[in-house]
Amino acid sequence: MIKDITVSTIQTSVKWEDPNFNKRYLYELVEEIDETDLIIFPEMFSTGFTMNAVKVAESMEGPTMQWMHSVAQLKNAVTTGSIVIKENKDYYNRLIWMCPDGKYQYYDKRHLFSFANEHDHYTRGNSRLIVDLMGWKICPLICYDLRFPVWSRNDCRYDLLIYVANWPEKRIQDWDRLLHARSIENLTYTIGVNIIGFDKNGNSYNGHTSVIAPGEKGLVYCRDNEVAIDTSTLELQYLLDHRKKYSFLNDRDNFDIKV
Repeated sequence: MIKDITVSTIQTSVKWEDPNFNKRYLYELVEEIDETDLIIFPEMFSTGFTMNAVKVAESMEGPTMQWMHSVAQLKNAVTTGSIVIKENKDYYNRLIWMCPDGKYQYYDKRHLFSFANEHDHYTRGNSRLIVDLMGWKICPLICYDLRFPVWSRNDCRYDLLIYVANWPEKRIQDWDRLLHARSIENLTYTIGVNIIGFDKNGNSYNGHTSVIAPGEKGLVYCRDNEVAIDTSTLELQYLLDHRKKYSFLNDRDNFDIKV
């Protein structure tokens, strides 16, 4: 049976390196959401995009993991977003996929943002994560990954591509264009969740959290420079019909990615 999926995005500012404040505030925003299947937070939603990994990192049994589980239970929905995790001696910008029953999967950011020296503070990941939710195959990625289409290439017929981000206002045109490009080339729904406000380094962010459908429907919404909780329903039958009509994925090149 083909099921549609309801997705909620949360676009907000993030208080620098203050996870307790950020989680309290996000919890209040989550409480405004009605029924949904998936709640998406931005990149490093509890701390901001900090390179101070030693200060803010948590374990996989830490308070933010527990918080994500509590939110998932509250809304009976998957919660996802990235946080700073320490594992052994390494630090990761890690996306968590948390289910209401407490089971989780994760993805470590592959493309570290060398422009901000992220590669000097975090260890990169080497494998994608494809998750199943209500029969949908979903590929969640993180921010800078958006600039590298090979990594998001739809070689497994996923249905939804997600980017969680801290993408600055001065390059927001790139964000908009690349999100659309990823949707077009992969024949998939594409969601980008970004922040607003300013960080400690003086970077400004204006959001442009977006949900994009492939083909004729195109942009579902794009939120500019405001706190916004949006919920939309993605139609799987529309996606299947669009792919049947435009079978471009059948003509894709075959190659392997060296990790």
